[in-house]
Amino acid sequence: MPDATQTPAVHRFGAFEIHLQSGELRKSGMRLRLSGQPLQVLAILIERSGEVVTREELHSKLWSADTFVDFDHGLNNAVARIREVLGDSAEAPRYVETIPRRGYRFVAPLTDLLPATLPPSTAELRVGSAHEITRPASGPSVLPTGKRFRSTHLMLLGGAAVLVLFTLAFALYRSSHVKGTSKTAIKSLAVLPLKNLSGDPTQEYLADGMTEELIGRLAGIHDLRVVSRTSVMRFKDARLSVPEIARTLHVDAVVEGSVIREGSRIRVHAQLIRGATDEHFWSEAYDRDLRDVLGLQSEVAESIALKVKATVTGEERTRLTAARPVSTEVYESYLKGLYVYRKTSSRAGVEESIGYFQNAIARDPTYAPAYVSLASAYRFLSTVTIGGSPAERLKAMTAVRKALELDPYLAEAHAVLADLLTTQWRWTEAEAEYRRGLELNPSDASAYGGLAGWLLSQGRLAEAEARARKARELDPSPDTGNELGWILFNARRYDEAIREYRSTLAIEPDNANTLWRLGFALSFKHQSQEAIAVLESAVSVSDRAPGNLGVLAVVYGQAGRREDALRVLAELKKRQRTGYVPAGAFVLTYSGLADREQTLIWLEQAYKEQSLILLYLRVHPIFDSLRGDPRFKDLLHRVGLDQS
Repeated sequence: MPDATQTPAVHRFGAFEIHLQSGELRKSGMRLRLSGQPLQVLAILIERSGEVVTREELHSKLWSADTFVDFDHGLNNAVARIREVLGDSAEAPRYVETIPRRGYRFVAPLTDLLPATLPPSTAELRVGSAHEITRPASGPSVLPTGKRFRSTHLMLLGGAAVLVLFTLAFALYRSSHVKGTSKTAIKSLAVLPLKNLSGDPTQEYLADGMTEELIGRLAGIHDLRVVSRTSVMRFKDARLSVPEIARTLHVDAVVEGSVIREGSRIRVHAQLIRGATDEHFWSEAYDRDLRDVLGLQSEVAESIALKVKATVTGEERTRLTAARPVSTEVYESYLKGLYVYRKTSSRAGVEESIGYFQNAIARDPTYAPAYVSLASAYRFLSTVTIGGSPAERLKAMTAVRKALELDPYLAEAHAVLADLLTTQWRWTEAEAEYRRGLELNPSDASAYGGLAGWLLSQGRLAEAEARARKARELDPSPDTGNELGWILFNARRYDEAIREYRSTLAIEPDNANTLWRLGFALSFKHQSQEAIAVLESAVSVSDRAPGNLGVLAVVYGQAGRREDALRVLAELKKRQRTGYVPAGAFVLTYSGLADREQTLIWLEQAYKEQSLILLYLRVHPIFDSLRGDPRFKDLLHRVGLDQS
């Protein structure tokens, strides 16, 4: 049994440890993400293990009289956070027991560990947020140990006085430093993936969907930079502290939270944390019927905007708070479609997501977000790489027009429409839609990326690069890395493009879109053998998509492997007899075979199909050998890309 003159430095319970000196909660040597008031509440309960700690005691010790967070909500949320981290429950508590109308009691057995050289007096430590503050032992302790110095130790107090004064000075310094830091304006924010605490893995789509919807609402505030969904999703289940995540994403604050689904009810807990100090400065729990989920999202987003003191215009507030009831079946089908769509790059996966979106629309033909997602899915299928058809592009256009008819303020819909208008070479209208989308959502990386592609088509390479870098700043994902790499490639900056693609592949090594672009760049650097290996991988992982086969044929031709290029041509012709093969695949293949006449013939067919390959007539190096041909110049004029 430890000597009463010593204060335990570490308490162990189950697989957990709480370190009083560092103010950390650990499991298996790793620090858990528990700090601020939740960590303080846990520490007090542990120090009073087996005793009932009343709500009044906790209020007096941890909540100042002028706190702006409601005490009842704050304490309830702190205990909920403790249970979330410890894997505990109120119904069958293993660690924290609720004593109705009184308070809480820590019920797990404790093992106290003493440091080998810890002096028995000095000062007690306060468990707070990222860094801890000491205070003299003679004052009231934030963590009451229940121990008293024996009279025989009074003689030590004089010797400890200098240390106590030093500790107090340091505490005042740290307090003023943290106070000053906490008032730093919040201009950027990341919403981390909400945790699914329903105890049902099949409800993961709900937590992910709620995360995306919350990001979308907050991203419409011009005064606030909000990190994209793709950037934050890589931190799902990450064992990193909030300051580490904030530094990685370059944001001032982070939103954490959880979702619990119980039948037709949904419970959301959210909290705001300063990135630099790990300070939890707002926390709230919401309990709603699932039919009112859109209203719940509005309320959470508005509360966050208020707490970060973001400047919100009247139009932005209208969009932020817009909500209407939606049936549980419609919303669930929509979120399931999003969940599948975000996690796939195959035709089968995208078609599965389309089924969910169509089901949501069938149940509620006025639900605009489902039309936007349906349009995005069809647009994806219509790309050259996937091997889609013009009919799918038409379906995408029909869906996005309907979405904007229902809700003209959907920023994503404007960006999707701009993409589709670009494929129809309606350049002026497309630019206007991109810019309208960015007016509505200044944090939309996809809109910046789309505008970068539009500028690339016009030959405005410097402007395109600037927009692509802005997109990557908002969303450092493989998609934005690919966009930047593509612009660098078409600017003939092959080494830089290759570096971008290799960085992207370090994150997603089987990304077919990145692989074929890297293969293209390597081939124009005259690294044909490496390019062929990369492109053969791209063909394999994309299930031999026609566009990827065409790029492989180009590189076969550049490497002098004409027979291999002819085999690709034969495969495409065979597939054409039983299904659709985009004209762009034949343009690429005949370019690889150096067949000028057939290349121009298939460019005419690509014109009839409004093929995506024609977007790059003005800049792509594969067309350099054709630029002096009158037929090519006429095609450039008809597509609208011959303007200076």
